[in-house]
Amino acid sequence: MADYRLTFARSARKELENLPTSLVVRLLARIEALSVNPRPGGVVKLRGESNLWRLRVGDYRVVYSIDDDARLVDVSIVRHRREVYREL
Repeated sequence: MADYRLTFARSARKELENLPTSLVVRLLARIEALSVNPRPGGVVKLRGESNLWRLRVGDYRVVYSIDDDARLVDVSIVRHRREVYREL
């Protein structure tokens, strides 16, 4: 089984750049694991959204979409839990 390709929205990449290094290391480790299994245990599909999933990493949330046909995981939002759902 081929791995999924990871892409980041420009805003998600910018949000990662502004976080402390120790947190970025934790987040990237969990995000990179999505390329092997995009639906690991603990991941939740967001209600009311057609193809958005949420990954919890401490107080931060990673919101991403999965395209199984193209084998693609697109990370769109990386934010603190109190701010992540305001734009959805």
